[in-house]
Amino acid sequence: MQTYKYRPVLFFVLAYLFTWIFWIPAIFTGGNAGAVLMLTGLIAPAVVSTVVILTSGSALLKKDLKIKLIGFYKVKWMNVLLAVLLFAGMVVCSILLSLAFGQPLSQFSFTEDFSFTGVGIGSALVTVTLASIIEEVGWKGYCEDSIGAYMNWFMESLIFGVLWSFWHFPLIFIRGTYQAGLMVNPLYVINFFISGIPLGFIITWVYLVSDRSILACMIFHLAVNFLQEKIAMTPETKCVETIVVTIAAAVIVVMNRDMFFETRHVGKLLETRYGVAEN
Repeated sequence: MQTYKYRPVLFFVLAYLFTWIFWIPAIFTGGNAGAVLMLTGLIAPAVVSTVVILTSGSALLKKDLKIKLIGFYKVKWMNVLLAVLLFAGMVVCSILLSLAFGQPLSQFSFTEDFSFTGVGIGSALVTVTLASIIEEVGWKGYCEDSIGAYMNWFMESLIFGVLWSFWHFPLIFIRGTYQAGLMVNPLYVINFFISGIPLGFIITWVYLVSDRSILACMIFHLAVNFLQEKIAMTPETKCVETIVVTIAAAVIVVMNRDMFFETRHVGKLLETRYGVAEN
């Protein structure tokens, strides 16, 4: 019997390499060429994830990806709806708290457009949708499991949140991106990277309670991106939001202690999942 050994370091090296090798030139390139570079870098984690799985020689790993991609019947839709409503509630709480710091009540409205323009990948809505769908194929197809196979899901969420957040780093230098718009104040940039860490815990929770469904994470990711872009929160309020999201993530962890701290799956994630051993 042979158990598949996940290779998280290899995945992240390749994912960063094949994203940044396109995004860094996009800093100095505009127009259609810049759009192609942006899109190519965006899909890199999904491509790396798929290639690593298909060349793994593991029948269980390939089966697992197939089920996570097309097993729509396994999605626990009420859990997905709860997660989306929970994040919407965090946005509302953040705005209400920000009023005490002089932020306007007008934040309870939709923006006329998205905060980023000029990246060239169709409309901003298309870009947000593509990011939500394509990213999750990479992050949930292989990435999170590759870390979680060696530790509990709490530590996995922490490591994933840090690495996922930093993966976006070149975007702060690419004109027209949401991240570049934060460069007006270093605090906003720092807040963006910090905010990805507690969000990593929440999206891991969505993943696990939805029976490790990639579709569930796509829907949640899209909802988060849409709310972040279309609700007229000020940058200051988004700093408040990071605190609110951190508190919410802590509550989720406490309420799901067994989920986040169990180690029964460590070293045998696929076998525990399917109740079989590799040949």
